[in-house]
Amino acid sequence: MKIRLTIPAALAFLAAQAAGAASQPVLTLNDAQKVMAGALSYARTHNAPGAAVAIVDEGGSIVLLKRLDNTFPSAPNISIGKARTAAGFHKPTRDLEKIVNGGRVTMTALPSVTTFTPLQGGVPLMVEGKYVGAVGVSGGASAQQDDDIAQAAADAFTATPTAETNPTQFISAEEVKRALHKNGTLLSTPEYKVNASRRDAPGQAEVHVKDTDIFYVLSGSASLVTGGQVMDAVATEPDEIRGTRIEGGTAQEIHAGDVVSIARGVPHWFRNVNAPLEYYVVKTTAQGN
Repeated sequence: MKIRLTIPAALAFLAAQAAGAASQPVLTLNDAQKVMAGALSYARTHNAPGAAVAIVDEGGSIVLLKRLDNTFPSAPNISIGKARTAAGFHKPTRDLEKIVNGGRVTMTALPSVTTFTPLQGGVPLMVEGKYVGAVGVSGGASAQQDDDIAQAAADAFTATPTAETNPTQFISAEEVKRALHKNGTLLSTPEYKVNASRRDAPGQAEVHVKDTDIFYVLSGSASLVTGGQVMDAVATEPDEIRGTRIEGGTAQEIHAGDVVSIARGVPHWFRNVNAPLEYYVVKTTAQGN
């Protein structure tokens, strides 16, 4: 049987189809870059020896893949498998690993056309309550750290509003508490980011070539060194430099209630930390001339 539509009816049908497609959010490259930034930030602040991070869309296609130095060779492929598994099953891979370890080993016999890597470290990504992809991590200090990095990346993405869709954002105390525990991003726009950060030990020396950091210390204390020369400096990503320590510079003791502004291009290093050091970071990302 053939169905014939008049031109107005056909146009209405196509418009309805387009509206339906538009209502399904997708994972953009910009989205993936925010997820990646959350993953790498958590990995570096928690002393991950290395990590490979894969971000895929809902269909499992790779949107972004990055491998830190000193990561073992198979880590990128494993991270892709974790991400595809989380995307395909709409579940964190930690849940699937528990199912397999609980005795349902027949799940490992799924057809080869189905990507199935039931190892923790894969977490789905959602936009407006709908699944749009997943992030997978491999190569951390442990399986648990892989999972922590992936979850921190997903949390940072979920907490990220856009200026166009949400010009006013309220973040509950519970969300802030979770973000502080995981070093999560509270807000991210083209002009600035607000991170909730925690340090339990000294970190690497850092230089942000394009970003200015403004710290507000919530608890704990630390010896913060600014200026001087970064030793063993390497570019870990575009416009970001890390090193083992700072030679020279000025040391300042910071405590709860203190505010510190570090202009872009200035080396800084938390040399000593009285843990837990918890603080907000307002990071200006808008570039002047």
